[in-house]
Amino acid sequence: MARQVKVITAAEAAALIKNGDTVTTSGFVASAIPEALDRAVEERFLATGEPRDITYVYCGSQGNKDGRGAEHFAHEGLLKRYIAGHWATVPALQKMALENKMEAYNVSQGALCHLFRDIAAHRPGCFTKVGLGTFIDPRNGGGKVNDVTKEDIIELVNIKGQDYLFYPAFPINVALIRGTYADESGNISFEKEVSPLEGTSVCQAVKNSGGIVVVQVEKLVKAGTLDPRLVKVPGIYVDYVVVADPKDHQQTLDCDYDPALSGEMRNPDVAPEPLPLSAKKIIGRRGAVELEKDVAVNLGVGAPEYVASVANEEGIGDFMTLTVEGGAVGGVPAGGIRFGSAYNADALLDQGYQFDFYDGGGLDLCYLGLAECDPHGSINVSRFGPRIAGCGGFINITQCTPKVFFCGTFTAGGLKVKVEDGKVVIAQEGKNKKFVKSVEQVTFNGDIANKNGQHVMYITERCVFVLKEDGLHLTEIAPGIDLQTQILDQMEFEPIIDRNADGSITLMDAKLFADGLMGLKEMKEGK
Repeated sequence: MARQVKVITAAEAAALIKNGDTVTTSGFVASAIPEALDRAVEERFLATGEPRDITYVYCGSQGNKDGRGAEHFAHEGLLKRYIAGHWATVPALQKMALENKMEAYNVSQGALCHLFRDIAAHRPGCFTKVGLGTFIDPRNGGGKVNDVTKEDIIELVNIKGQDYLFYPAFPINVALIRGTYADESGNISFEKEVSPLEGTSVCQAVKNSGGIVVVQVEKLVKAGTLDPRLVKVPGIYVDYVVVADPKDHQQTLDCDYDPALSGEMRNPDVAPEPLPLSAKKIIGRRGAVELEKDVAVNLGVGAPEYVASVANEEGIGDFMTLTVEGGAVGGVPAGGIRFGSAYNADALLDQGYQFDFYDGGGLDLCYLGLAECDPHGSINVSRFGPRIAGCGGFINITQCTPKVFFCGTFTAGGLKVKVEDGKVVIAQEGKNKKFVKSVEQVTFNGDIANKNGQHVMYITERCVFVLKEDGLHLTEIAPGIDLQTQILDQMEFEPIIDRNADGSITLMDAKLFADGLMGLKEMKEGK
């Protein structure tokens, strides 16, 4: 007789977790969340006070800042320790960490993906150069978030004369993940998910730790009816299946199902619309100038997203293949709470494979956010006082990509910019300086970038900087901008200023500030 998987309720699944267990869940921002299982854990704890003292670990952010997803675990006593790559969408967990109500770590999202595979294979752990010189380096805190967090979960080791970060493996007792369908033998398909994420690796890690794997699905089907090419978790890994109510099984937390996100169909109407001229569009235009044909690219959120919009508007969108940490290659990355997914993707890889490609330098270019920058060109995007954004995949991407472009407005907090007669006008300066003497956390290390020979550029609406061996160089200035009052006075340090033979500073291209198309396609094609 064929193997029969046990079908249980979400409440019965939550009851499987013991006090002190290490638990992992699936999800990427608001996608692929096992909402019925997450909520059942919270409901059990509120009703009984158990389970207690859980170690909770996952790769990317999981939630929508509204109590769903990983925020179901945000209760004092429920969690002893929390380890995650990205924190931005779980403010309730941020609050617990800031109040020292649990031990907390923010570490590399890619390293956590790889660590699941190492746990599954019973290797000693994950060895990586990614993160050296950043805040996750144990010499700089080792990713510890608060004062009650004492243990080093990352070690500095030397192998054949080279430094590496080592993440020791640990057993994981329970996995609560989701897929699309389960057959009666427990085989799990993922055809309606935005990506397989790290589902296979997680289930292998937990199964080989002697743990329990529970999978939330939308439907149970007869054994042998699933296409084996769509099965990402075979039944031999799965202990229990929970069939969820549709309201707890949305593809993303704001969408029941969009087939263009799963690859079931293609939507021709998702290309970014042309945007009006603004500070961020100026930044996007300057970034798009750096595009080359046939490049693999990763775009961050915010100002970097304007690079794709400008490229499509200018007719060079096909110059680049966009990739997303969650596993999508090609297509149009989704924004907002659907970040991590993509419309019309060419491929949906396991997240661990995507980070293999990133860590090995497979990307040609990346465009990521600019929050704080110091004289060495180091960047902080991960922590700002009481706000813990987390590093996510930022360290993997920026440390390993040959050409890195940081994109953001020059100041923040109320900045108002307009363009008049081809000149930039600062109608209201931002309250917060971004170019500071010392960043709060080092999420990108400029000195290491120099040692690695990376080309690094910092693009704002009023000027451009380039990282060189002796520090940050101001190389371009926008027309209409006053060097002293609108650049130097708005910085906590003075950059090295590159001047032409006549003492002038190179002006940013006038086409960046004009209405209509820039003519990038013709320029790139040499016409």
